[in-house]
Amino acid sequence: MTHLHPPVHATATALSDCPALARRAGVGRVLVKVESGRPFGNFKILGGMTAALSALARITGTPVAQLRMRHDLPRLICASDGNHGLAVAAAAHIAGAPATIYLHHGVPRSRADRILALGASVYWIAGTYDHAVDAAAEAARVDGVLVPDTSSDVNDPILRDVLSGYATLTAEINTQLATNGMIVSHQFIQAGVGGLAAAMAQGLPVAKLAIVEPEQAACVAPALAAGHVVRIEGSLHTCAEMLACGEASAPALAILQRHDPLPVLVSESGLLEAAGIMHHETDIHTTPSGSAGLAGLLHVACRGDLRELAGLHRSSTVLLVATEAHPEAFIRNLDSELNAARNFAAGFFPEMRPLDNTLPA
Repeated sequence: MTHLHPPVHATATALSDCPALARRAGVGRVLVKVESGRPFGNFKILGGMTAALSALARITGTPVAQLRMRHDLPRLICASDGNHGLAVAAAAHIAGAPATIYLHHGVPRSRADRILALGASVYWIAGTYDHAVDAAAEAARVDGVLVPDTSSDVNDPILRDVLSGYATLTAEINTQLATNGMIVSHQFIQAGVGGLAAAMAQGLPVAKLAIVEPEQAACVAPALAAGHVVRIEGSLHTCAEMLACGEASAPALAILQRHDPLPVLVSESGLLEAAGIMHHETDIHTTPSGSAGLAGLLHVACRGDLRELAGLHRSSTVLLVATEAHPEAFIRNLDSELNAARNFAAGFFPEMRPLDNTLPA
């Protein structure tokens, strides 16, 4: 298995101190890690792109920097709500490999268009994200390499590489906290299949973890309660589109079970309100998915019993992650994004030479 060693880049995304959010929540400080600064405007590039490149190198016995010299690279395949597929498509473009991304019909066409612009194919699946996961796995058994962001196999090597890529986030946060003499007491982290929450639990183990999910698409909380992965049926329709998942990732669940997280379920109105609050009070323009951690914090903060259960108090320092840019706020061009993605990958694979024309700040 390839072990990625996440670097702390000079271009680490911002960790913003947001006093307006702290006042709303009645806590000492709220810090927001702003992932809109990543290539393609979201955190998924950390895991999907790096794990896909690593898988191609491992399977072919070829260094990442030399993958484009080959003409027999296998097809990269994954299911996605949009962002993971974009990261895998970016890896395929960098390596010169074909890619097929399985999307369910609830994914907005604008997200599919970004994947198509990278040269990947899109295969539409009726049903939910979980049906797309099933279809992608079946396709990869016939022809291709599956690059999942969820798995029923706790030892899935590619999924472990995805989670290792996410560790870049916590490496950056820990450096930023230490530089500013800060200690985080709580973290409210959104969960689709649980991968980001698991990475945050491992990387910031001293901070009490609350896992935030939409009421209408919560799969991690039921899995934690049952002690094993369960599939939630139904439409899973939620305004937090990137969190519309009906089955937790087994590797992520195994990690989360060791950290005793607090499950927090939030309403659709709470999710929408949090996105507006984050935009208007902090100028962080994200989606209901990206601001779901804030929705969870505000849900807990305004209820005395939940505040006590979470251990929130006036001096608490709370960490949130704004996981993606709002589409209306993301205007960087494709060439700049690919350039930035390749430079980012060079931090994981030193044999790649960074390009000179990096993405402007």
